[in-house]
Amino acid sequence: MARNSHNDLPRNVLVIRFSALGDVAIAIPVLYSMCRAYPHTRFVMLTRPWPAGMLIERPANLVVVDAEVTTDYKGAAGMLRLAAELRKHYHIDAVADLHDVLRSWLIDASMRLHGIAVARIDKGRREKRALCKGKLHRQLASSHDRYVAVFERLGFDYSETFEGFSHIGSPKLPARDTGERWIAIAPFSQHKGKVYPMPLLEQVIGQVAAWPRVRIFLFGGGSQEKQELHRLALKYPHTLSMAELKHNFVDEFALMAACDVMVTMDSANMHMASLAGTPVVSIWGATHPYCGFMGWRQPPESAVQLELDCRPCSVFGQRPCKYGDYRCMTGIKPETIVEKIKQTIA
Repeated sequence: MARNSHNDLPRNVLVIRFSALGDVAIAIPVLYSMCRAYPHTRFVMLTRPWPAGMLIERPANLVVVDAEVTTDYKGAAGMLRLAAELRKHYHIDAVADLHDVLRSWLIDASMRLHGIAVARIDKGRREKRALCKGKLHRQLASSHDRYVAVFERLGFDYSETFEGFSHIGSPKLPARDTGERWIAIAPFSQHKGKVYPMPLLEQVIGQVAAWPRVRIFLFGGGSQEKQELHRLALKYPHTLSMAELKHNFVDEFALMAACDVMVTMDSANMHMASLAGTPVVSIWGATHPYCGFMGWRQPPESAVQLELDCRPCSVFGQRPCKYGDYRCMTGIKPETIVEKIKQTIA
């Protein structure tokens, strides 16, 4: 039971999470569970157009507003105009700010001026700074739990009912041979500190591609990524680059759900594969699961990492390695990853 009766709860809740792709993916289990627990409340998810595509199979009381904040609602004036439009069109009476950045602060302030309750995420920035400076070494609250806390401050109780997108199908899925193992590999991330070096990853691909009855699917999207994945797909047998095929998020979730394991960095693909119910072997370098970004329902032992005194050096992996060699990544042996894959699909 909720702390308040359903009649006392907000009826139109604005949920703000503009980016990034992985952070919006983390919000999906929380948001969908809230929608199903409170069918008489309308939840209005404000995000950007690209991550909005991930919100498939939406509950009936979930509205997604995809706003291009860098063009259509540029600057402070744009954010205040967007807030006014949302308030008028959706009769917003509460705000769950899951982002806590300047853009969302402007919307929060506008809503508060109109007497609307606002709950904002506590990102634990001080704890994360201490973790990165070596002054703290323990598991911090996950982003999932921090999102839940925002809704609880608005009076909602949380019970997780979302079970993922593992049942999603797609006509674009290739035929699967009997006894064949499907292994997905997503080798890229936004920052160098979160990327396992390609020469080492190629050894992983080469070893796995030599297994009998195996098919490898490579995930990536940028132009340089496409070139690299194309090269790998040509070089190794039973290997396909998904970057060269036109597909949407439904197709991507469907393929991930069909795979026996996904090998990823600390990246959006880790979170998407988690939503698809796929076991993930995640590779961690400059960042650390202690910061709270482990994939939804992924066990801690699925992470491949080296425990070094300099880890984590940053929350998002953007800081250059102080030693210059990214030993947190280069020190991980390809055989360690291959063995983790074997254990996962056994």
